[in-house]
Amino acid sequence: MSHSIVRDKAIKFALRVVRLHKYLTEERHEFILSKQALISGTFIAKHVIEATQGESRQTFSNEMFVAKKRASETEFWLMLLHEGGFMDDRKYESINTDCVELFKMTSSIAKTTKAE
Repeated sequence: MSHSIVRDKAIKFALRVVRLHKYLTEERHEFILSKQALISGTFIAKHVIEATQGESRQTFSNEMFVAKKRASETEFWLMLLHEGGFMDDRKYESINTDCVELFKMTSSIAKTTKAE
């Protein structure tokens, strides 16, 4: 498999979301919103990997578009966790910055490959 910056960032982000979920459930006793963030945050990487292993350019573009949608969902769940007081400003800003970066990357890739 070839090296992909978006793939590497998506996997690192997924692992970060797993650690966040563990913290939120064990330390903050929050189970509902953190589960949604866990699912959407890890599925970004799932769809990026499926894109890179796709059999066609159309599959690649479609999977990147789904990854973009998952990044948007994750940003929403992170915002709710922050606004609900389960994450302090520092934690939220740090992980949300990574999430927004993934959203921009997957969005750009999906648009570029769809246009070609």
